[in-house]
Amino acid sequence: KKIILLIFILFSIFGCTQNYNWGWYILNPRLDNGASNLQFLLSGLTVTILISLISIFFSILLGFFVSLTGLSSRKILIWINRSYIEIFRSVPLLVLLLWVYYGLPIVFGISFGPFVAGIISLSISDSAFEAEIFRAGLQSIPKGQKDAAKSLGLNKIKEMRFIILPQALRIILPAIGNQFVYVLKMSSLVSMIGLAD
Repeated sequence: KKIILLIFILFSIFGCTQNYNWGWYILNPRLDNGASNLQFLLSGLTVTILISLISIFFSILLGFFVSLTGLSSRKILIWINRSYIEIFRSVPLLVLLLWVYYGLPIVFGISFGPFVAGIISLSISDSAFEAEIFRAGLQSIPKGQKDAAKSLGLNKIKEMRFIILPQALRIILPAIGNQFVYVLKMSSLVSMIGLAD
């Protein structure tokens, strides 16, 4: 163990002493080549942000409704919820993206452009994660809050809207932010189906 540690320390010390030129000049806006490279990179930024924002919006909506089925007392709804979450959390996003773009036209005759196929794939994939985030947030609200809503005479929809959801949103907001970063990173996979981002 000491030899491995010594080798690691020596490699760390002597491996970093080389005067390496990182070549940031290719992004220098004062040079013609650098300005065109920056313009090329920034042109893809709008597509990346747009596809990420639309995808996270739809994944939050879909994830919320999927999470509500998991909170039901009916066994069939719980089974549907668990199946949906387990399937779409375990399917890699690239496989889902390729299946939506190339597989749906062959199997069902439904064809989408790369932008829409990317949004559908990212939304479906992320909605399984969002459903678990919503379920955890909704279940974290104490039972006393639900009892208080019932004592006020609120029905299930008003209880969810006025009592449970505002408290749960405060809890789940950081996790939704993390999922947005995840979707932003994963949106680069849409380049595999021809969308330049």
